Amino acid sequence: MHHYLGHATDELTRLKALMTAKEICQQPNAWRKTSASIVACQTALQAFMAPLLAKRDLRIIMTGAGTSAFIGDALAPTLNQISGKRIDSVATTDLVSNPYQYLSENVPTLLVSFGRSGNSPESLAAVALANQCLSECYHLVLTCNAAGQLYQQSIDNPRAFALLMPEETHDKSFAMTSSFSSMMLSALLILSADYNSTQRAERICRSSEDLIPEFNSKISKIAVQKFDRVIYLGSGGLQGLAQESALKLLELTAGQVVASYDSPLGFRHGPKSIVNSSTLIIVYISNHPYTRKFDLDLLQELRRDNVAAKIIAITAQQDEIVAEGDFWLVDDMATATDAELLFPYALFAQMYAFHRSLALSKTPDNPCPTGEVNRVVQGVTLHEFNK
Repeated sequence: MHHYLGHATDELTRLKALMTAKEICQQPNAWRKTSASIVACQTALQAFMAPLLAKRDLRIIMTGAGTSAFIGDALAPTLNQISGKRIDSVATTDLVSNPYQYLSENVPTLLVSFGRSGNSPESLAAVALANQCLSECYHLVLTCNAAGQLYQQSIDNPRAFALLMPEETHDKSFAMTSSFSSMMLSALLILSADYNSTQRAERICRSSEDLIPEFNSKISKIAVQKFDRVIYLGSGGLQGLAQESALKLLELTAGQVVASYDSPLGFRHGPKSIVNSSTLIIVYISNHPYTRKFDLDLLQELRRDNVAAKIIAITAQQDEIVAEGDFWLVDDMATATDAELLFPYALFAQMYAFHRSLALSKTPDNPCPTGEVNRVVQGVTLHEFNK
């Protein structure tokens, strides 16, 4: 009998948690497949991307809704740094409501659309609005569903390239896990023009495979502790991951745990007021030597304050400062970029949300069975936009 996250499959089925647990655990293998698919279509990808990247004024917009939007938030800082292009992360929910503020008519634009199902109303509307508002628009579609409208409408479009994630990443559970991370890996490799990426991806996969059982054992113990507030902090792209981490906990606990996020520097400017004696704080520590100083400064401050119930530093580098308190080490990633750290760090957030959900007697595969929140968003009315 298979076990996932410390539970047998029959127990997980009874708890209505099997799909979520399985989809969290399958991620390293899904990333290998994702990397291999990019290598396999390298020639076609380069043929599509190279002429676009040669445009000096090309703008790239990464877009999605909810978790899919946070992929762009997590990657944009790194991709701006290494690509030399203007790369923005704008949620479909913003593009649809305010297209006139985000879409510049005479700027050639590549819209990178992320979608698990490819059927979210805002995702489809964002593509249509981009085509309507922009004089020169191209599309890179990264999705997990071959039957989704986002993928289907891109197949015969000469200005679009659609890439499917491995079939198993079309998560059956409510919360996005393997879909999120696989689309994020695809975007990182493609937009950094790292098409032949197997070695880079393999390091991420190996580290994460080792991390899952180690972190899971510790997470299962802290998840039963009654933290009413959980704060995730990260700098740069790690703030985008912090936002996704907070959402994952909010989703899987059906809103019972208050989850928030910020950057370490931003946290001092008011949001720190949320900390009390029932607060858990997780700090995603950067590997960049400059940024890391700011992360560690706040970590030391929070420890000195001695207000939060628990503070955990997630880090790939061990030093005297992190070792002064509770820290969890991601092995074999000491020289990784912060973009590469997104993947093992995300596993912590997913596993904590899963175990906290079970501890609160929720059902992770569908934490909101009464239907106020749905796996694919419902209830959106799309209105005609006239330029």
